[in-house]
Amino acid sequence: MNGTAHLAIGAATGFIVANTFQAPPSTTLLLVGLGGVSGLIPDLDIDGSLRGKITISHEAIRTVAQLIGALMIAYSFYEGGVKEKWLGVGIGLGLMVVSSLIKQKHMLTITGVGVLAGGLSLQELWLLLLGIYILIASFVSHRSYTHSLLGVIFFGIIASKLEASLRIDGVFYSCLAGYISHLIADLKILPFNKRGIKLFLPVSKKEI
Repeated sequence: MNGTAHLAIGAATGFIVANTFQAPPSTTLLLVGLGGVSGLIPDLDIDGSLRGKITISHEAIRTVAQLIGALMIAYSFYEGGVKEKWLGVGIGLGLMVVSSLIKQKHMLTITGVGVLAGGLSLQELWLLLLGIYILIASFVSHRSYTHSLLGVIFFGIIASKLEASLRIDGVFYSCLAGYISHLIADLKILPFNKRGIKLFLPVSKKEI
């Protein structure tokens, strides 16, 4: 399944969560956005040697990195002291510039380092964990660990920490549902997928 479809399905799960929590319009937009971005996150595990076989384009990966940079800038204006704000803005701008210049696999690695640094400077555990996630994703093959139960658990922890930081009900469920929707859409049992996912890594490498 392509990236646009994953984005749309993830956004739809965010909308469902928002309606379940009877969220106001502004919160609904946030949850829809988080669901959409979370629906793309598993495909950060792209190996350059598989570029021609992946389900999401290089441009989409670059867009995700630049969105993260933009979100870091916006978040820095609302959290932390003066020093932390400018440091977060600087890192966010750096991510946006660097991600537009470097190659795909290097971009993911540097993005992970930048997000990790941002998490440390802002003292935000969810951001630090997201940086670790991106770093791991930049080294693993496509449809492997980020498409497994381990990936779901790790991202679920990130989502729970993000909800605790924002104090907005539904953030955890929107992020987790968006992420899981991606895995379901990539299952081999669906007729339009030639490949499946290794859901039970490292216990089993069988695609389902």
